[in-house]
Amino acid sequence: MMMLFIRPVILFTGICFAAGSVSAQSETPFHYSSRKSVVCTNGAVVSAHPLASRAGLSMLKQGGNAIDAAVATQLALAVVFPGAGNLGGGGFMVARLSNGKNISLDFREEAPGGATQNMYLDAQGDPVPGESLNGHLACGVPGSVAGIFASLKYARLPIKKLIQPAIDLAEHGFAITAAEASSLNESSEEFKKYNTVMPVFVKASAWKAGDTLMQKDLAKTLRLIRDYGAKGFYEGETAKRIVEEMQRGNGLISYNDLKNYTAKQREPMIFPYKKEYSIVTMPLPSSGGVLLPQLMRMMEGRDLRAEGFHSVASIHLMTEAERLAYADRAKYLGDPDFFKSPVEKLISYQYLQERMAGFNPDSAGNSEQVKAGIIPESEETTHLDTYDKEGNAVSITTTLNNWYGCKTVVGGAGFFLNDEMDDFSMKPGVPNMFGAIGGKANAIRPGKRMLSSMTPTIVLKNDKPFLVVGTPGGTTIITSVFQTLINVLEFKLSPDDAVNKPKFHHQWKPDVLYMEKGFPDTVIGKLREMGYRIEPRSAIGRTELIQISPTGSMEAVADGRGDDAAEGY
Repeated sequence: MMMLFIRPVILFTGICFAAGSVSAQSETPFHYSSRKSVVCTNGAVVSAHPLASRAGLSMLKQGGNAIDAAVATQLALAVVFPGAGNLGGGGFMVARLSNGKNISLDFREEAPGGATQNMYLDAQGDPVPGESLNGHLACGVPGSVAGIFASLKYARLPIKKLIQPAIDLAEHGFAITAAEASSLNESSEEFKKYNTVMPVFVKASAWKAGDTLMQKDLAKTLRLIRDYGAKGFYEGETAKRIVEEMQRGNGLISYNDLKNYTAKQREPMIFPYKKEYSIVTMPLPSSGGVLLPQLMRMMEGRDLRAEGFHSVASIHLMTEAERLAYADRAKYLGDPDFFKSPVEKLISYQYLQERMAGFNPDSAGNSEQVKAGIIPESEETTHLDTYDKEGNAVSITTTLNNWYGCKTVVGGAGFFLNDEMDDFSMKPGVPNMFGAIGGKANAIRPGKRMLSSMTPTIVLKNDKPFLVVGTPGGTTIITSVFQTLINVLEFKLSPDDAVNKPKFHHQWKPDVLYMEKGFPDTVIGKLREMGYRIEPRSAIGRTELIQISPTGSMEAVADGRGDDAAEGY
């Protein structure tokens, strides 16, 4: 019989309870808890919201596999986690099936047919503030629904069953958490500014923890998807509402853009790490599929464990690797269907040794002097992991880009649209909202998919699933996944510590080392002496992790930085 190891939780009825005071069976959408860690043997789900994790777990208990659990969780997140869970965005899936097959699925948003390279520049060639971030012109063609249906070939249960928890939560409502109430209140004025039909997320009085959020329009949209499949979103009534919303707000998405959108199967990026590990991650247009192997291989020949976890030496080494990798990202990476990126060269050991040759163990690098390598050839997201007793593992990251995307809800359809157009390079050298620099490789083109940092990842140990991991967080995604892997594979931290210990981030430009609270003052002081400009910042990512033991038992850990929750049985 399984044992559940549960941390203290808050029940979202406005009252604090001790751990274990409410069983999973007695919980409802109006009275639920956030379990941060669970050890089990039959299956596990970890996501950004307790109700979404429970939706996924219910599919495992009804005979579904990890893909079924992932689909149900993703759909539920579109209801209970509106800031990032979505129908109007896109994402990536990496999976390892029980038969040994590795899968990567690209359902990233793409530029509408009417998009142009200079669409966010004024007559002088300068970026127009906010146009790529807010309102109708900021959104790309959504891919999330297409991604769900593309993944169903690996699932076991029908979509009618998988989508029902999301429909029920939208139709009958659920109690929002304190964090959700605060977020909705903070965004209220933007909702009023960028919507042509006022959404349910705006109300006369302030939201508070325990308030019920009902989304009748979204429930209707979900029922159309249930009854008509992907066509229930990309054609028919929902497509009509999207296009009408575009027309009211001068957006670009057309009927043809929606009808012609397809999710794409990609070849997973698979690379070895030391003798016993293989790492499976998302290839381009995820920049994580290039930067993660770069970062891991720059560490591979070094004795990090001897340097010490969170020591000055290990942070310095990892930071300089991050600086080099993000410089390459700015120059060489884009949608592989539009731009030939020199991936094999970028991840080769010889190239990475050359990049690290200038590493000085005694001083910080300088991003004005560090450029992309020379090659002679052409924040907000959400993450979920699932695993089942048969050995199927799924890692999915989806996004609206900014929190609540472009802040626009499709009138009558009830879901937020993304602001992913900001992830293109609107002008060489001009940073996006995350400060990432880009060039022609990531320039806007109709039908092109914007470069992403989403890095859903699975680690195999001796060819068996060992870790399922990912996180939201814009450009911090790659460094958070990198550090989590190093925490487990090199520093041998527990899953809980690997997820929840403080993280740091460097992305070349701006030349700043961002650090969460919790690092010793002596370490920070020494890094400053070495020449680092350090800025403290709030939570970096919200990492979700499942670790599988050789016996098949699993430990799922939800990040303590949010309302994230782990479920298992």
